[in-house]
Amino acid sequence: DRTMPLSRHTGQIPESTWTLGFREMTEPWKGAVGCLGVAVFFAMTIGIISWQALEQSPEEWVLRGRAAGMLWERGRGALLLRALPAGRPVLAIAVGSVPATEPPPPRDRCWHDGGQFCYSWEEDAELRLSLEPPAAPGTECYGVRWTPLRPDVTLKDCFSMANVSWYGGPSMRAQRWPLNSAESPAQPLVSGDLSTNPAGFGPVLERYFLGSTGVTVTVAPEVSLLLSLESHRQFCLETPAGRAEPLHYQLWNPSKPARSLKCILKDFPSCRSPIWRYHGPEGSAAKIKRGLRSLVRRLKRHRLQEGVVALGERGTAVLAATDLVPSERRKRQALALVEPLELSITLSPYTGVTSPLFLRSLRGGEAAGCWLSRQPRPGGSSIPLLTTWKGQLCARLNVTSEAALGWYLARARRLRQVLGATYVAFEGVEGNSFLEQDVPAPAELAGDGYTEVLAAALATLGNGTIISAGSRSSHLPLFIQMSPLRSDWSHAGLKGLIPSVLHYSLLGYNFFIPDAVGGSMAGATPGDAELFVRWLQIVTFLPVMAFGTPPWLCCDAWVLNLTRQCIQRHQDFVVPLLLKYSEEWQSLGYPIFRPAWWLSPTDPAAFTIEDEFLIGDEVLVAPITEKGQTWRDIYLPGEGHLWLDTNSARVFDGGTMLRNYSASLAEVPVFVK
Repeated sequence: DRTMPLSRHTGQIPESTWTLGFREMTEPWKGAVGCLGVAVFFAMTIGIISWQALEQSPEEWVLRGRAAGMLWERGRGALLLRALPAGRPVLAIAVGSVPATEPPPPRDRCWHDGGQFCYSWEEDAELRLSLEPPAAPGTECYGVRWTPLRPDVTLKDCFSMANVSWYGGPSMRAQRWPLNSAESPAQPLVSGDLSTNPAGFGPVLERYFLGSTGVTVTVAPEVSLLLSLESHRQFCLETPAGRAEPLHYQLWNPSKPARSLKCILKDFPSCRSPIWRYHGPEGSAAKIKRGLRSLVRRLKRHRLQEGVVALGERGTAVLAATDLVPSERRKRQALALVEPLELSITLSPYTGVTSPLFLRSLRGGEAAGCWLSRQPRPGGSSIPLLTTWKGQLCARLNVTSEAALGWYLARARRLRQVLGATYVAFEGVEGNSFLEQDVPAPAELAGDGYTEVLAAALATLGNGTIISAGSRSSHLPLFIQMSPLRSDWSHAGLKGLIPSVLHYSLLGYNFFIPDAVGGSMAGATPGDAELFVRWLQIVTFLPVMAFGTPPWLCCDAWVLNLTRQCIQRHQDFVVPLLLKYSEEWQSLGYPIFRPAWWLSPTDPAAFTIEDEFLIGDEVLVAPITEKGQTWRDIYLPGEGHLWLDTNSARVFDGGTMLRNYSASLAEVPVFVK
């Protein structure tokens, strides 16, 4: 049997029943169905958007290395540095110069180069991230370069302090360790004189910032830069407004907490004996000589006959005016002034506008070559750039002139010989005179160029040279004179001493001369014997011991006896340690004076300790810095290490906290590993 096919209607396709039904609907029902359709459409759209938002991470990788990588955080417009492979946060940089709402795409115009990421914010700025050759094995370097696309764009990157402790950068009036608790408005990152500008940056400064996560931020010297510090929040690097200059810095990760620049010091400066500052009469050469002899006699009487007598700039100038012609007889007389002690004299690169030296240079038409001068207008002549030094209107040595610099060095050598000096101290090395007066500077003197050039020249005088500032000169055989501190217990006084020690040493300036015991600036507690003793106990363990007020003038006989003991301990115990660790500094770049976290780099408790320090890896000094206190808590770093208490001969484990450690006024807690 054959099955017949079903017949099919070949006429017009009949309308579907739902269409017919819709036509037959009343108007209210038609509106309801339309609304339903619109609702379904919006629901589908929102769903798609939500799905995309969930799928798309708020952080986007823009550049990857082997050990770390850079991400862009969309929400707040920030660059993130994360360690690989776990993605541990290392650094967060808030970008304050471009729209945060416009995130860069995953690929950019540098897509062909895996070692770069480039992106432009139209009419604002261009960002270029790059992987750069590492300076040491096992490290990675990321270059960050912002270029403004309009003259009125100010480039500003801010580095978060959240869960990161920061060290390095500039010295300040009330030094802090770490920098997180410091506060400063935006100002040029240039060294300065804290005695004339207490709110500015101090004389030792490097464009180097070390984070407790192991990251280092460095900025090239040619970058015009302002730095601001917002306490416990962030520090910011920015370019000067209206100058359309790029902002360029480097991120190193991981970075050992030491200078990347290895020190090449050949002749270490040495001063085993204390420095005694002369504060006697300076009205005439005869009065100065009598005052020096009187000081030496008193030192001998109190059995302190070793050391260096330091003569200030005014006293040096008075003696130099009468002893300019060298002779064997005059040299013997000069040496006899302070025998058996040694003499230190003081000079500066300034000269008063009424001095014979400056007037002679004007008459001879040599002023423009000898002294810093304003850039002449077309067809005009140079005019000396006058500034103020110690209350007088002065001109400043032109260090870009070989003739002027050669004359200055020859004069220093001649005075050292004529006056029989072992040491020559140079004040006024810090600061940018052009920047202070808002005058364009020559390219070689931009930023801290003056300090760098003058320090390199002064280093040729030998390792008996002391200078008042340091910037890119930590490799030179020079002493650095620390800034004056107040005679009180604040961070501008005694409490700021150890943070300054750690700051100077981290930046590579290990051979420094601390301020005089007790402080040299008037404070809230002048003549405080307790302050003198606690100060003395700290400087015993530093490179040089310096005194302004002799102990027999400020304190009782027992303090004088304690001073003798501390000087002996410095010579027998501390100086050999310094010589030992100066070799490690030279070979590895490690600081001599180290923070507690040096031996406990993963313990957050060690990151904020600012009242104790290590000499190398083997001696821990934990003095008392609170008035009236005879106990303190002491952090012993280095889990697995053992520490011997030199006061009690007891042994303690490292990585622990000693609570309520007792130390009388005559004792300083010192532990040997």
